[in-house]
Amino acid sequence: MADFVYPPVIIVAKLFWKYLGLALSITGSENIPRKGGAIMAINHIGYLDFALAGTAVVPAKRYVRFMAKKEIFDNKVAGPLMRGMHHINVDRSSGSASFVVALRALRAGEIIGIFPEATISKSFEIKELKTGVVRLSTGAGVPIIPTIIWGSQRIWTKGVPKDLRRKHVPISIMVGKPIVFDKSDDVASAEVKLRQVMTQMLHEAQNQYPDSHKGQRWAPLRLGGTAPAPLN
Repeated sequence: MADFVYPPVIIVAKLFWKYLGLALSITGSENIPRKGGAIMAINHIGYLDFALAGTAVVPAKRYVRFMAKKEIFDNKVAGPLMRGMHHINVDRSSGSASFVVALRALRAGEIIGIFPEATISKSFEIKELKTGVVRLSTGAGVPIIPTIIWGSQRIWTKGVPKDLRRKHVPISIMVGKPIVFDKSDDVASAEVKLRQVMTQMLHEAQNQYPDSHKGQRWAPLRLGGTAPAPLN
């Protein structure tokens, strides 16, 4: 699969991080397979999570093909970029088509990026996960790479005005060890296990975060923040 659009987009993303003065901390990049298919299961706390997760894969010299909602592909600016980077269009009225496309890409050795919570978590906790990640993993016979981002919600997230000032915001990206599920495994149980792993990783990233969460709108209630309470 030829990639003419992805390399310059990565350069632009890196320049944007530099412009914002982000203090990026990426750990576990050695867990990204250097070849073969895999699924990055990423928590979702802000609108920059796509680009940040993709940045974490650059050291492995791989590209991530994200599954993204149809509305992004319909955008006049973002649409051509999404298609040029071979991301996968998800039409929720016909999800089976995107599932098949993702399955083929995984079997062809691609890394697929998925936000298993489906939408941004306003509480900044891990919401209930959709079963598509586990079903794709077992269907294609590929590992799931749990990935946690923390700090991106301070820049641009749902329900809060974006802040694109240069403020040296710390951003933590934690790439976990691969998880392998078998076709014989119960999908619901596997989903619970994945959520437990992602929750544990999120707590670890939060515990190591250099800035205090106390009284902050971008921090969950559990840490003394003022974000909305979890819905589940």
